[in-house]
This record gives sequence, structure tokens and C-alpha cells, in this order.
Amino acid sequence: MKVTGSIALDIEQAGPLTAYLRESGRIAAGESPRVTVLAGGVSNRTVLVERGNGEAWVMKQALAKLRVKADWFSDPARIGREAAGLRWLAELAPPGATAPLLFEDHANHLLAMRAVPRPHDNLKTLFLAGLVDPDHVIQFARLIGTIHRRGWERRGEMARLFDDRSFFESLRIEPYYSYTASRVTDAAAFYADLIAQTRGRRFTVVHGDYSPKNVLVHAGSLVLLDHEVIHFGDPAFDLGFASAHLLSKAHHVVACREIFAAAARVFWKVYLDAIGDVPWAGDLEPIAVRHTLACLLARVAGRSPLEYLGEADRNRQFHAVVAMMCRPPGSVDEMVGVFVNEVSDAGH
Repeated sequence: MKVTGSIALDIEQAGPLTAYLRESGRIAAGESPRVTVLAGGVSNRTVLVERGNGEAWVMKQALAKLRVKADWFSDPARIGREAAGLRWLAELAPPGATAPLLFEDHANHLLAMRAVPRPHDNLKTLFLAGLVDPDHVIQFARLIGTIHRRGWERRGEMARLFDDRSFFESLRIEPYYSYTASRVTDAAAFYADLIAQTRGRRFTVVHGDYSPKNVLVHAGSLVLLDHEVIHFGDPAFDLGFASAHLLSKAHHVVACREIFAAAARVFWKVYLDAIGDVPWAGDLEPIAVRHTLACLLARVAGRSPLEYLGEADRNRQFHAVVAMMCRPPGSVDEMVGVFVNEVSDAGH
């Protein structure tokens, strides 16, 4: 979807942002906060605002055209969805696992949240450095399991609040699944079946961007960020999205391959314990496996390839996953074993 129009305010420009904050009464007339542009995401401008009184905010402004090579558009009004996610995840997630929302501005497609205190580390950065703390993996699984379980328990309310899945379609289904299917003929039928299945499964609140990149570690606890794709839908997508990151790192960080493989297995087991006896758990595993395969391939052939995988790694992952799609493993344990064997047998 191509979105026309432009946003007059660019929060990455410190002068105009400071003027905006003064004029809107968010800061005092003579106040000059320190503004630092934060790197990372492709779908938003993100800055750190540090005030003289010691307060620190993170401000995000949604982009209409995402910062990737391929054309990828999404309505910047999705910032309202992220604000809703911040409000409601404060109730669904474990205490302290999300940042408090401070304010939102629909006209300028931005919001502000309280910054996670320093010092903190990004979970993706830790993983890529081979620093895989078992407790972080357990928390990573328990956090999303808790959100899914509580979202199911409050499904009447959550289904109404997060019924709109247009941002999930434009930011996940199209760029990850449909686009990849259009480029990989051998995977087209696999994706078509999975897309249809995903659209028909609506059980709980789904984060939609459950990645180590969107998790900070502060004082030993995880804090979840980036909620613009949150919706009421299929929890198997979150499991596949997260598991694909763990397995891609098992592929990339060769010295820690078995550690990441073990982490992927632990993630699944702890998640199952966290969701308890929800009725949709019975057929969840094979569907989560299919989403994992879909995301593994999308991260080397879709609109948003993993930046840490070189060309040889991408080719290796591509061929391993396409082969697995022909006969998808029936369990997470089998999937992890087959994937690790495939990328290892390829001489890496």
C-alpha cells in the first residue's frame, strides 16, 4: 500500500523537535533537551530526549515508506496502534516488561514513552556476541506466553480492541510471506496455505514483532518494545517469528550453534508452560513450526533480510529451508535438529 502525503515535523531534527515540544507544552519554554537519534528500526524515526530534570523519553514517529531497499509502504497512522499496545500490554505483560506511554500525537504520527533506564543491553546485540544467558531465554519465552495467555483470558475485550489487522498485513503478511512467495516459486504453495490459515486463526493478542531486537535487558529483566503490529490473531506467528531469530543466530554464530539450538527448544517448552491449558494449544506446535520456516526463508528472501547474514549464509539458509518446506517437521525439536544439521552439512 502506497501512502501519499508527508509529515511536516521530522523528529530526527533537534531544532524543530525542540520547538514542537515547547509549543505543545510538553517541555518548558526555555528548556533545551538533548536529542539523540537512535538507530535500529526501519519503520520509524526514533530519538532519545534527555531533559534537564533527569527525565528521559524515547520518541517514535512512524514512516510511510520504510527504510529498506525494496519499496515497502505502510500507513503512518499505525502509531496509534503502537500507543494502544503500550497501554494494554502494561496490563497483559508481567510488571515492568513494557515502557510507560507518556503521550501521543496523531497529527504528527508520533508518541513518547519513558526511556528504559541505563545501563541496559539490547538482547539481539548480546546474542550476536554469543552471550546467551539461559535466564534471558526463559524470560523471553515466559513474557510472550504470559501475553498470549492473558490475551486469551480477556479475549472478548481484546478482540474488539485489536480487531484491525491491516498493519499486520502491510508490515508482516505482505513483505514477509506474500513477497517471498512471489520470489520463490517452490515455496509459493506453502505460503499461500499458511497465509490463509493465519487469517482464519484468531485466539489472542499477538505482538507481531517479537524479536530479540525489540527487547532490552535492564537489571536482569527484559523490557519489550515496538508494538505497532499488535493485533488479535494467531499466536503461532509470534512463536515462528521469535524462533526464526534464534535459529538464524544458530546458523550465523557458529561457535554458539548448539547453544542457540538449545535455546530454541527451551523457548518452546517454557512458552507451553506459560500458556497453560488454553484450548488452542493442542494443534499449536506444527503450525508454529510452519511459521518458523516461513520466517526463516523470509529473512533471506523477503523485503527485510537479516543484515548480519552474508550472501553465502543467505544462500545456505535459503536452500535448507526450501527443502524443509517440502516435508515440514512435526515438532519444534525435530525442526531445530534438521535445520542445524542442514546448515552444518553445507560446510558451515
